[in-house]
Amino acid sequence: MSTLGVDLVEEILALKKQRNAVILAHNYQVKEIQEVADFVGDSLGLSIQASTTQADVIAFCGVHFMSETAKILNPSKKVILPDLDAGCSLSDSCPAEDLESYLKKHADKNYYVIAYINCSAGVKALSDVICTSGNAVRIVNRAPADRNLLFVPDQNLGQWVIEQTGRPMDLWKGACYVHVEFTRQSIQKIREAHPEAPVVAHPECTTAVRLLADEVCSTERMISYCKDHPAHAFIIVTESGMLHRLRREMPAKTFIPGPTELCACADCRYMKRNTLEKLRDALHSLEPSIEMPESLRARAEIPMRLMLEWSA
Repeated sequence: MSTLGVDLVEEILALKKQRNAVILAHNYQVKEIQEVADFVGDSLGLSIQASTTQADVIAFCGVHFMSETAKILNPSKKVILPDLDAGCSLSDSCPAEDLESYLKKHADKNYYVIAYINCSAGVKALSDVICTSGNAVRIVNRAPADRNLLFVPDQNLGQWVIEQTGRPMDLWKGACYVHVEFTRQSIQKIREAHPEAPVVAHPECTTAVRLLADEVCSTERMISYCKDHPAHAFIIVTESGMLHRLRREMPAKTFIPGPTELCACADCRYMKRNTLEKLRDALHSLEPSIEMPESLRARAEIPMRLMLEWSA
């Protein structure tokens, strides 16, 4: 790291102490942010950290719906996001007003709505329970047996959960633009080049890609799977930021990025909007901050708390 980078990290750490802040970073963040964070994890782990922190300020290095989730769980705390334009194509695929209209149109279905955490506060407020890729199977198994299930917004994760649980669900037609860029052809090609390496894929990938994987799991499960597996090399089929955490925790093993049809690895343009400079500026000004009407926040908290209860 350059002298400028070292100075920037020292400035961030000083501001963190001054603000009594905690820095939470998703596994898909750039390595510089992961290395300065207090906690790096997946959506479930970050939700748990956000729900228990004693800090006055939560600096959330992720995307907008993640910082919203932290605010939902911590109404009295200041929640800041380094770049307010760090959005999510999956969250955008299910606008709250569209979901509300759909539920009204299909009121006769008496849906029990299970929302993947990659959605807006408005969608969470319309849901009965939230899930993450790490606990989706458990959450769906606990959903009422006498209700029709609607899973939003990720149809690929939803289809995978149906396969794991055997429970029928109606699926919203949403997807993560990063994970659908992996194709059967691109994964077959990298597998042929590294036949000894197990393929580990995120369930947001398409069915064609998941069928080629040795393990389909959340990013957090990728850590334990690769630690416990005797293989020395793994093909990782998810956003590129995950590779840094894997290499950091298992330096003796080799992690090969799963390629897309267009490039050698998959970067989320939204996750990569956050930088050390923006994190420093956010800690200095306490902006951009996440705000929402209390009525919306309180309604969205109910399914979030249920998820945490069912995940304990």
